[in-house]
Amino acid sequence: MTLRRAKTADEYVDWIKNAVFEAKDLRECFMFEIEDMTRFPSWVEPLEKMVSDVHQSMVDGTYHFGREDLPFMDILYRYGDQIPFHTLLKQINETHRKGLEVEEDDD
Repeated sequence: MTLRRAKTADEYVDWIKNAVFEAKDLRECFMFEIEDMTRFPSWVEPLEKMVSDVHQSMVDGTYHFGREDLPFMDILYRYGDQIPFHTLLKQINETHRKGLEVEEDDD
């Protein structure tokens, strides 16, 4: 399956903002649903931080596309089936690694 990449910088930033929201929402849902905090998944808060760090690097102007996976991909590879927005994270990573998906001119 080929993942769709963002076509514009604005779309990519929107994806990152959406992932930040989704990660925070996921943590809050777990906190609400799990009474026994010893069963709280240990990967939830690191995932939220890693996604927020990507966003913060964009805000700071230090973000750079790269060939390596984003740090949150390690968590995604292990727990992706438990992350409702895993496809969004994969798309973000794909755009990070391969750049924006620009249409080629037929000139």
